[in-house]
Amino acid sequence: MIILGIDPGYAIVGYGVVCAENGRFQTLEHGAIVTQAGLDFNRRLEIIYDTLTTVTAKWKPEAASIEKLYFQNNKTTAIGVAEARGVILLACQQVGAQVFEYTPMQVKMAVTGYGQAKKPQVMEMTRRLLGLKNMPKPDDTADALAMAVCHGQAAGSELRRALLAQKICAAKGRFG
Repeated sequence: MIILGIDPGYAIVGYGVVCAENGRFQTLEHGAIVTQAGLDFNRRLEIIYDTLTTVTAKWKPEAASIEKLYFQNNKTTAIGVAEARGVILLACQQVGAQVFEYTPMQVKMAVTGYGQAKKPQVMEMTRRLLGLKNMPKPDDTADALAMAVCHGQAAGSELRRALLAQKICAAKGRFG
């Protein structure tokens, strides 16, 4: 399964494309989409969309794993991230990638086996699972790879079945 992991933002969007098969992982591509502060916000969204469209067209991921958005203290930042998430989700939708959202705790649990793991522990375990010499920079890229690994670990698990059931219920107007 080809999985696109995404750490959403509008200044930096981390992404990582991973092939997951039989509990093994291979990194196919990773990077960060960086938009300049002061650039028109709509242009920033266009850069994010165009870059992700290129990545998704190249790899045609079956699944996209993205961090679940939570409101932050700074509502302006939260709104901007939500808008960036919109173009990210559109790019995924256009190639038919099914989108899965995970909380930071779910990522920690899937990658390290411990929901309270610290960021360095998650990064090290992600590096090991992907067989990388070093963890990519910036951290947003490393976080995106952890998102992809999370979905790879969760695929076929109770977590994935629960997320699918939740999506199906929401689509039918039911909540479970």
